[in-house]
Amino acid sequence: MFEALQFDSEGKKVLCEMGGKNAGQHQTIIVYLMKKGQTLVFDEKENETAALLTQGKVKFSAEGKELIGERANPFEMKPYAVHVSKGVKLTIEALADNTEIVTQRTNNEKTFPTEWYNPENCLYQEFGKGQWDGCGYRVVSTIFDPDNAPDSNMVMGEVFNKPGRWSSYPPHHHPQPETYYYRFDKPQGFGACFNGDNVYKSVDGSYCTIFDGMDHEQVTAPGYTMYYVWMIRHNDGDKWYKTTRIVSDEHKWLLEK
Repeated sequence: MFEALQFDSEGKKVLCEMGGKNAGQHQTIIVYLMKKGQTLVFDEKENETAALLTQGKVKFSAEGKELIGERANPFEMKPYAVHVSKGVKLTIEALADNTEIVTQRTNNEKTFPTEWYNPENCLYQEFGKGQWDGCGYRVVSTIFDPDNAPDSNMVMGEVFNKPGRWSSYPPHHHPQPETYYYRFDKPQGFGACFNGDNVYKSVDGSYCTIFDGMDHEQVTAPGYTMYYVWMIRHNDGDKWYKTTRIVSDEHKWLLEK
């Protein structure tokens, strides 16, 4: 599913919900636009929860510890995120207006220590700079995945898609469901989202849900930088790994040096 979604009267964008909207994602993803002083509380009995700051200023609190993060916009490479297991109360307080938070939740029987992510422990990597005349150049941050969160049922990361370039390329798919949430450096920015045989005009604040077997690749119009949060829900007994990408046979030649 692709949708250019606006915030509702409560400052929420519901991208998917377990047992509800886009239920096949098997995760709940809600984006919040918060006013200064507004507070969100997550006290999940069965679900793990991750929250990522994309813009504004925020205070995350859990288990007697606090993390204050500030980010002028999503294009500042300054991620602040918190990841808690079930049974851990997470409080999010906006310290400035227009604070945007992306939250991801799913059920998980396992517990794990609360993890705090910030610019000092989140690695950004460049990919594709020397491939296809630089057309695949993008910057990627994997905030958590099976390498640093082995007991989680989720993956979360960020992609900075350079103007006129491609990301999530070559065309590929994987069995695990995934959601993209897009932002652009200018409100009129746009790109194209390929999802299976369908192509959509990606715009600021839009999202796309991806399911098993659907090739998904992205491109951005020249002059505009695209940012997106990518969120995966592991299948039970079949986790997503970096090696899980399945490139379609007709495009495998692109992997040759």
